[in-house]
Amino acid sequence: MKEVKNIIANIKKGIIAPIYFLMGEEPYFIDVVANYLEKHLLEEDQKGFDQLVLYGQDVTVPTIIDYARRFPMMAERQLIIIKEAQNLRASIEQLVPYVENPTASTVLVFCYKYEKLDARKKLLKSLGKNQDCVVMESKKLYENQVISSFLPDVFKKKHLSIQPKATQMLVDFLGNDLSRIENEVNKLALIVPANTEVTPDIIEKNIGISKEFNNFELKSAFATNDKVKIARIIKHFAENPKDNPLVVTLTVLYGFFQKLLIYHSLTDVSEKNVMAATKATFFDVKDLHSAAQHYPMKKVSAIMAGLREIDVKSKGVGAASTTPADLLKELMMIMN
Repeated sequence: MKEVKNIIANIKKGIIAPIYFLMGEEPYFIDVVANYLEKHLLEEDQKGFDQLVLYGQDVTVPTIIDYARRFPMMAERQLIIIKEAQNLRASIEQLVPYVENPTASTVLVFCYKYEKLDARKKLLKSLGKNQDCVVMESKKLYENQVISSFLPDVFKKKHLSIQPKATQMLVDFLGNDLSRIENEVNKLALIVPANTEVTPDIIEKNIGISKEFNNFELKSAFATNDKVKIARIIKHFAENPKDNPLVVTLTVLYGFFQKLLIYHSLTDVSEKNVMAATKATFFDVKDLHSAAQHYPMKKVSAIMAGLREIDVKSKGVGAASTTPADLLKELMMIMN
């Protein structure tokens, strides 16, 4: 995320804001900025005196302001980080007077995860008016953004690269949970030598994703309507439910058929236009071209309805004794 890089670059240059209000659906980027400040703003021998971490569920806004109005003891600035600040949503507007006149020697960081401030209310407007404050909205990345920029960047930082198919395997297995992806890459970096190009074989051996039996291959099999391959992969999933959670499979397939529904509505089905309209990856575009030949729009709608029904059953609604293996068989049936 470019904004994160800019914020950290400014911190490195010594351009420090009195308030960082980090908010949004994606917690990963919020943590990146907050963790960087926590690690680098103060020297180690200053942190015991001038660094404070508070939690939204345990503190009030007036108390935070009281701490922020104090002066540092050992350092040029004191750092106060409010984690889980979204728990202060009912009273967060009380922060307005402080935002209008923040203490120059305090760096106040709010980690307001999974949601945003109400744009109609005064706090966000006050933060916007104070040019010294930093407001960052951390948005969820689309799958194609994870594959095209986030994952390669994470691997590059670890002096590794990754093949496209291996990238798709990782994202289909982990979804767009950026923290989980980074954790898996960190583990991989401890195992494989620097400057290695990570292949599907390396992913299979070290992360436990089968290069033959995975959601990426299942999705491709559905795209080409390869019933033999579909049956083989689903049989493997049914026999290994812990390694292949049904909820992940349903999410991957539902997302694919959702893209296919959009594909059917397009008049221009060039690769570039399909990627822009559906937020699909390069691999998905090839599969969408194939799937469109096998699944007309009406069939796609029926499949999506069937996937939703299986998802409900997997949560025990109306099918308490149904096993994941039974639901996988149903999955095959709705595709026919």
